[in-house]
Amino acid sequence: MTDAPTRFDLSQDRLPTAWLNIMPSIAQAGMQPLPPLHPGTHEPVTPDLFAPLFPEALILQEVSTDPWIDIPGGVLDIYRLWRPSPLHRAVRLEKALQTTARIYFKYEGVSPAGSHKPNTAIAQAYYNKEAGTKRLATETGAGQWGSALAMAAKFFGIDCQVFMVKASYEQKPYRRIFMETFGAEVVPSPSPTTEAGKAILEADPESTGSLGIAISEAVEVAATSGGAIKYSLGSVLNHVLLHQTVIGLEAKAQMELAGDRPDIVIGCVGGGSNYSGLAYPFMVDRLSGSAPDMRFLATEPAACPTLTKGRFAYDFADTGMMTPLIPMYTLGHTFVPAPVHAGGLRYHGDAPSLSLLVKHGHMDAVAYSQNAVFDAALQFAHTEGIVPAPESAHAVRGAIDEAIAARDAGEERVILFGLSGHGAFDMKAYDDYLNGRLPEVEYREEDVLTAMAQVPDVPIPGEDGAP
Repeated sequence: MTDAPTRFDLSQDRLPTAWLNIMPSIAQAGMQPLPPLHPGTHEPVTPDLFAPLFPEALILQEVSTDPWIDIPGGVLDIYRLWRPSPLHRAVRLEKALQTTARIYFKYEGVSPAGSHKPNTAIAQAYYNKEAGTKRLATETGAGQWGSALAMAAKFFGIDCQVFMVKASYEQKPYRRIFMETFGAEVVPSPSPTTEAGKAILEADPESTGSLGIAISEAVEVAATSGGAIKYSLGSVLNHVLLHQTVIGLEAKAQMELAGDRPDIVIGCVGGGSNYSGLAYPFMVDRLSGSAPDMRFLATEPAACPTLTKGRFAYDFADTGMMTPLIPMYTLGHTFVPAPVHAGGLRYHGDAPSLSLLVKHGHMDAVAYSQNAVFDAALQFAHTEGIVPAPESAHAVRGAIDEAIAARDAGEERVILFGLSGHGAFDMKAYDDYLNGRLPEVEYREEDVLTAMAQVPDVPIPGEDGAP
């Protein structure tokens, strides 16, 4: 144990006032960002094609090449309800592991919705309100994103409809109730209320759903509304990851307060928003050459191993093929993962910027089975007193494995990981684990092969002879 401080807080006057845009750093490091493509013509999508879905301010952020984007005062005012969030040193976990490593975690579970998701939900609701939007449609996996947007929409007087992946809708009723408490309409997906949902149910009446399916339903609702409803996305796109960088910007300042600098930055990845939010402010130092040896580890479920088993390709972001083609690691837009409890990580693709960093070797990835993840979650809860969300527990697993590796090698190692949310709404998952009902689920290769066969045949520039 140590008598040194174990919690590092920033005063509210040190709340970041601008978001970090990593795209200029990626380009300057020699990685050419690839544009989304029109699914019919395979030509780059122009900003006007996003207009039916997003307000102009978010479209401009999506394509911005500015390294910094100012945070509006109306967003900062609400951020101050919980930001800056704390950075902790996990000294009790260190002692339990008998490790030579120093373990820090940035805790986003202090937000009103219990996760990192309000960082972008508040921003998106703000810009929609400014544009006169009256109603938002979105999807959610485990419910963290839906909870955050329901709260944000209520703050700004906007109606909200959430298509919740059916497996999570049934596993996590209190997430649904949280959303409904804030006035949202919550629909289990796939649903008979949209053409995309009807098609899935006709093919598989027992479908447990996926984020790709739920995205299709929400996009359809917005796209067919004649502009009356806008779409809001909780991950993947540049403007979403941009909003989350308040996490890493705070963490950099807090690591300075601790007198430490991470050797490795770890987070869980579904679409990539929470991990990018933590990692990107540190990643710019690696890309600039000021911290070339800093390592980055993305953790994901073995049931949906997009980064570790997927292929970098142009693919649809949704199952119903309503979105542009996105350059990313993908398991195929029709892939439906097993209904593991980490519903927020059950997505077939990953953010293009994060995928590019993995592709070029700036970020590593590892996949874990859910029993190994819950074992780490309990070890963390027993020592640090916080029950992690199943998604966040993947990052805990990665941090524990790194700490054990440091111990076995007799090395000092500074580990920073993102605890992206608490598990207070996930007690059914813990009940299943504690009572031996948690299946050891991994993906079926034949399902991925089937899904990958339906990925559009679009060449990636610079690969396989493509110009």
